Amino acid sequence: MKVYIVGAGPGDPDLITVKGLKLLQQADVVMYTDSLVNEELIAKAKPEAEVLKSAGMSLEEMVEIMVDRLQQGKMVVRVHTGDPAMFGAIMEQVALLKKAGVEYEVVPGVSSVFASAAAIGAELTIPELTQTVILTRAEGRTPVPEREKLRDLASHHCTIALFLSATLTKKVVKEFIEAGWSEQTPVAVVQRATWPDQVIVRTTLENLDEEMRKHGIRSHAMILAGWALDPDIHEKDEYRSKLYDASFTHGFRKGVKNP
Repeated sequence: MKVYIVGAGPGDPDLITVKGLKLLQQADVVMYTDSLVNEELIAKAKPEAEVLKSAGMSLEEMVEIMVDRLQQGKMVVRVHTGDPAMFGAIMEQVALLKKAGVEYEVVPGVSSVFASAAAIGAELTIPELTQTVILTRAEGRTPVPEREKLRDLASHHCTIALFLSATLTKKVVKEFIEAGWSEQTPVAVVQRATWPDQVIVRTTLENLDEEMRKHGIRSHAMILAGWALDPDIHEKDEYRSKLYDASFTHGFRKGVKNP
């Protein structure tokens, strides 16, 4: 009696984990978020598997079906986009599964934040520039906790990744500026990361809202902001990691002075 909650990755069907793919291929029942998960991935389920689309279901419907199929002795895999731990809405499903006496196992996936960073060839943590990444969203119809207002989080001046914020860029810019960010702070927007129609926009905080409007981006977009996103960061030697510096000693190599 166990439901497998599997992260499908951001879009590219090859970006599911080996474990996640094996479970998908073994499942008797596959329930997936059809508005977000790539159909090419779901097509890898075995031909006789029952495939259910969940976009039109309520929470109670989804869990009732999963529990019913488990009670019939079937293996159930629930497929979520990206990584289930990030804005995956799995907590409420888990709560009802627990009430029904059903165990669950979460299989992580590639989050859109890391797929977006990969799409632009960026490292989000740059030595002596920023060593922290905040994953959050702008406040819209769903409020955020009082201590997690974007302006307050932005006051740390580290790399910030914004989920679910494509329609709130005016608010985003305002709160970053209020937190003391420069209008020239680099920003990268990746819409539908790793999908064939992926769109990448490199801009600055000052021009973010206009660029989003110009490209018609209102959904399925990751916004990455901070100086780690500087397109010219590769030319700045002062931010290189000491890990591979010939003069730096660590457990696997003795440093050489004045190499």
